[in-house]
Amino acid sequence: MTKRILSVIAAVMLIIAQPLYVLDARCEGAEVPEVSAKAAVVISADTGEIVYEKNCREKLPMASTTKIMTALLCIESGGLDVPFVVDSEAIKVEGSSMGLQEGDIVTKYALCCGMLLPSGNDAANAAAVRIAGSIPAFAELMNEKARALGLSHTFFVTPSGLEGEGHGSSAYDMAILAREALKQPVFREICSKKSMKLCFGNPPYERWLKNTNKLLSTCEGVYGVKTGFTDEAGRCLVSACERGGMRLICVTLNDRNDWQDHSSLYDFGFGKVRLVKPEVKQLPELDAVGGEADKLKLRCGDDIPGITVVDASAEDLALRLIASPFVYAPVKEGEEAASLRVSFKGRNIVDIPLFSAENINVYVPDKEDDEGTLKKIISKLRKYLF
Repeated sequence: MTKRILSVIAAVMLIIAQPLYVLDARCEGAEVPEVSAKAAVVISADTGEIVYEKNCREKLPMASTTKIMTALLCIESGGLDVPFVVDSEAIKVEGSSMGLQEGDIVTKYALCCGMLLPSGNDAANAAAVRIAGSIPAFAELMNEKARALGLSHTFFVTPSGLEGEGHGSSAYDMAILAREALKQPVFREICSKKSMKLCFGNPPYERWLKNTNKLLSTCEGVYGVKTGFTDEAGRCLVSACERGGMRLICVTLNDRNDWQDHSSLYDFGFGKVRLVKPEVKQLPELDAVGGEADKLKLRCGDDIPGITVVDASAEDLALRLIASPFVYAPVKEGEEAASLRVSFKGRNIVDIPLFSAENINVYVPDKEDDEGTLKKIISKLRKYLF
């Protein structure tokens, strides 16, 4: 019972003062490109800082880049590998398709692939109905998520991006949405694939889906994200790119020359950012209960990720230890025991796992020491319970 109560105690969050050091990763700069998009933005994928912008707060139709939100909500809903039969009405939709037919057996994972690679409107609708029961109900979930992310120039009507009254977003909002979606390993894995083999149908059989994002093959370092086109929205593109350990996200809306514009914007953008790393020289120790030692030493893993910044100082970046109030023995060296949260101006960037730097065995007292040891343990527990 006591252990169960302790498991719900809030994690310890200690601010750790640590210096930062700059990695020599800045790419050679290029001139500011001429961009044909009606609206465009380049941001740091880590901090969200704007590197380049053109009308980036203007609300515009964004076509199938809408499916970034649909896929994100689908992934967050869980049960990605559970098979089910698609709703026969949901898949009756015009435009691009993953090839769903009435009675097909799919999974949410397959639908995410279907909406992110061939941009299947049928996949987006099928996922929406599966998750929320109807397309209008799913649109409400999309808008709730948009508000939670602070997307102040965004409103969703459909899960596919086919126009509805008021459906639209800004280039900046779509960049922040992509940044959030890319935190999901499943999302990043799917949108980075040039093609994928999936099994679905009735009965299910294997078939290939091809990604509409040509930048995956033509632009160095690109690993996503989503294309879009309608007559009203024009060509829309959200992409993400990594070079020299630095990560940028680029969005163009209503852009007749989007492939070239993204390539040029990355050449320019990587010359304007730099890579910084927290220099973790000393970590606090965690209290240990029931073991041969009272404290557990921590260590970082072999690789601490760098942070892509435009103009950050040591004051902008903060490190916090995220851990339970104490750990129970036994503890094995190398076990993940806590994490180090890096934030930029109060916005969480990444959690770096921390590992136990030693073994702590369970303490087995001599009979003469039973009473003293018990009092010691109770005293430590009382510190957190009362």
